[in-house]
Amino acid sequence: MADNKLWDMVKELKGPGYKWVDLTHELSPETPHWYGFAPLKNELLFDYREGTDPDKLAPMRCWQITVASQYGTHMDVPLHFHGDGRDMASIRVDEMVNPLCVIDKHEECAANPEFTMQVDDILAWEKEHGRIPEGAFVAFRSDWYKKPNLDNPDAEGHPHYPGWALDTIKFLVEQRNIAAIGHEPADTDPSYVTTKEDAYPYPGEQYILSTDRFQIEVMRNLDQCPATGAIIVTACPRLKDGTGFSTRCFAICPAD
Repeated sequence: MADNKLWDMVKELKGPGYKWVDLTHELSPETPHWYGFAPLKNELLFDYREGTDPDKLAPMRCWQITVASQYGTHMDVPLHFHGDGRDMASIRVDEMVNPLCVIDKHEECAANPEFTMQVDDILAWEKEHGRIPEGAFVAFRSDWYKKPNLDNPDAEGHPHYPGWALDTIKFLVEQRNIAAIGHEPADTDPSYVTTKEDAYPYPGEQYILSTDRFQIEVMRNLDQCPATGAIIVTACPRLKDGTGFSTRCFAICPAD
């Protein structure tokens, strides 16, 4: 008889002991995204609706979608910043399921919109929740997804948003051997770093991708996940030469 333990596991995970949290923004022209990208565009190719252009009338509805590769909730892979890095098609499926650690700094971000996650913040979190395991996906909860504009501009239009300190990402990679990081703003680094007049204004993002890891940006609903105990699943297209793409990610968490 076949071993159906995995089927039993799925049944258990979909039972009352667990909750499933969608960490992804809906994909549409209104989706929050990096300021340099145009909104998603839809062009109707075929449709079954009454009144449709006769040249497009068909038994099905199909769209031609034009969208930037790093639009909305998305994965960045090494090729995004490094020409010799892996593309989307090279990310293994086993890399897309990880223990989830959520570092909650939403109160600090509310008080200081350019709050920067430091190594001491990680160590304080570990003192309360235990050591971050190898292969973990470490997510920075800021509740930034609730902002109407991820840039959070001031009266002069200057952006103000939180991010990771470079040393913190290095610590997580070199001392904890994590698999990936994630965050709610559209940049890894805080706004006071990304807006520098510098040829390389993204040191944190450059670094994490240089280590052959990926990251997820523009996440949401991290406030519905526990600090520890959940797993995160990331699903993305297997795009040849892809530097990143809009992604569906979700967490499976113990029930409250």
